[in-house]
Amino acid sequence: MQALTNAGRTIAQLEDAEFQVFSQRGEDGILQYITSRVEIPHRIFIEFGVEDYTESNTRFLLMNNNWSGLILDGDKSNIRFIRSDFIYWKYDITARCSFITAENINQLISDYTDCKDIGLLSVDVDGNDYWIWEAITVIRPRIIVCEYNSAFGPDLNVSVPYAADFVRGNAHYSHLYFGASLGAFCSLAEKKGYDFIGVAGAGVNAFFVRKDLSGPFRKYTAKEAFRESANRDSRDKKGHNSFSRHAERLPLIKELPLTEVVTGETRFIKEWYGL
Repeated sequence: MQALTNAGRTIAQLEDAEFQVFSQRGEDGILQYITSRVEIPHRIFIEFGVEDYTESNTRFLLMNNNWSGLILDGDKSNIRFIRSDFIYWKYDITARCSFITAENINQLISDYTDCKDIGLLSVDVDGNDYWIWEAITVIRPRIIVCEYNSAFGPDLNVSVPYAADFVRGNAHYSHLYFGASLGAFCSLAEKKGYDFIGVAGAGVNAFFVRKDLSGPFRKYTAKEAFRESANRDSRDKKGHNSFSRHAERLPLIKELPLTEVVTGETRFIKEWYGL
């Protein structure tokens, strides 16, 4: 296995660089590692699906490395909270309220910046993530972070079908029906000119670097780097946390459809996975 050097020590995979300050599961450390090896002329990020921004992939870059950026969330109370936080006067951050769709994302980004070569895009809307990243044309970030749904496994390139009004909690009571497989994101990354360089150890976020800048990193296939999500945030029919583990998730949503993103074919989950 190709070895990578990180601050005097050797790491074999991205999770070895993890540490957590504001991120969900060690992404702060991974992004420090990646940005130390990728030249970033414009330290600008865009992150959407941030909730109240107390937990995020970009807050450490903002506060520790003096990046600037745009954060988007569809909940007005979250945006009010962010704008009342000390970070809003102390750092160069813009928070806007919008329900993000494939149709409006380019305008939202263009309203903030005309810089195409930004440093980082972080995608986490718990729903149309694949379709929104696919729709983005006004920027070409150097680094991409996106949340994948590990319940869909490493083998298929599938996503929930696009619906502009998709809301995870409304789509199925379990909150397990959302997003896209790791393979789907890897397929899209290749189409857009990015290399897949690994995932966080908790099996939630995947990392991609633009091909013209990916030389320092080992490249992976979806199968090689796949990790099952450690999160157990599923719900029962009463809305209580049901703590479903990885193998228990697909049977709960087997009657719902998934789209194969390369061919466009849509089938029920039970058909894709033989359930």
